[in-house]
Amino acid sequence: MDCETEDTFLFANITNISALGIFVRSLEPLPPGTSMTLRFSPPGGQEPFVLRGEVTWVNPVRLLGANKNPGMGIRFVELRREERLRLVETIRTIAYVRERSN
Repeated sequence: MDCETEDTFLFANITNISALGIFVRSLEPLPPGTSMTLRFSPPGGQEPFVLRGEVTWVNPVRLLGANKNPGMGIRFVELRREERLRLVETIRTIAYVRERSN
């Protein structure tokens, strides 16, 4: 997934996704309130998503702690109805594939 702000470009891994937002694993999370454009491709070669998002919370790196999942929670903003429906369908497909492989 690519995250792009006015002055930052970040390639990161999505570790959790819902119809409302995503959690992006990152050793250098952006501060809450940061607006960005998110680009990611669903499995199966479907058309990529290009969505607006805003960092709402951060799980920072803790050098002396046992934080195994640093990163940031990003809320989707300005999501059109058809984008949300497509996103929900993609999430259902991913969940179905994971269930079948277990």
